Amino acid sequence: MIDKELLEHLEGYLTERRRGLFTKVLASRTRHFTVAVEDVYQLHNTSAVLRSCDVFGVQDVHVVEAQLGKKMDREIAMGAQKWVDIQRYSNTQTCIDTLKQQGYRIIATTPHTDSQYLHEFDVTQKAAFFFGKETEGLSEEVLAQADEFLKIPMVGFTESLNISVSAAITIQHVTNLLRNSDIAWQLTENEILEKRFDWCKKTIKSIDDIIKRYRELHS
Repeated sequence: MIDKELLEHLEGYLTERRRGLFTKVLASRTRHFTVAVEDVYQLHNTSAVLRSCDVFGVQDVHVVEAQLGKKMDREIAMGAQKWVDIQRYSNTQTCIDTLKQQGYRIIATTPHTDSQYLHEFDVTQKAAFFFGKETEGLSEEVLAQADEFLKIPMVGFTESLNISVSAAITIQHVTNLLRNSDIAWQLTENEILEKRFDWCKKTIKSIDDIIKRYRELHS
C-alpha cells in the first residue's frame, strides 16, 4: 500500500502546475486497453508506439524482444518511457499468456481478409492490440491464438501502413470510443496513488535522500 502521508510530502516538492498535470493525466489513463509490440526491427517505430500510448492514455506497453533486445529510442519517445509502464518479454508466448491471465482479449492487427474493420470493433471488453514486424507482420503464435483480427480501412494503392502509424490510428480510435462510453475504463484509486508515487520518484531530484530523511523523522 502507498504511504499517503509520504506521497503528500513528496508532492510538496513539485510545482502546483506539475501536481495538477499529474491529476489531469491520470484521470485519462486506462488499463482497459493495452498494446503489445512484437520484435520490431526499426527501433524508432517501437519508440513512436510508446509515445502514442502516452498521448492517448494507454498506461502499459508490452514489448517482445525475442530477437532484438534493444533499448527504447529516448529521443523519439520524447520522455514517454517515464510515464508509460513498459513490460518486456524474451518470447511471444510468455507475453500472450501473461495478457490472457490478466483478462485481455488478444487482438491481432493484420490486413487478413477475415479481419474486422476498426470502426466495427467492440470496446466493451479488455483488449490487447498486437502489432508485428514491419515486413513480416505478426508471428504465427499471435495469429494462431488471437481472439479477434483487426484492420484499418484503406482505399489507396498501398496495402499496409507503417507500424507506428497503424498503432497511432488504432489507439486513438479505440480510446476515443472508450471515453465516450459508460464503461468503467479508468485506473482504480490505488492504481492512481501508485502512479503518483512512481512519477514523483521519476521527477524529483535526490528522491532517495528525501525519502530516507522523511522516514528517519517519522520512525
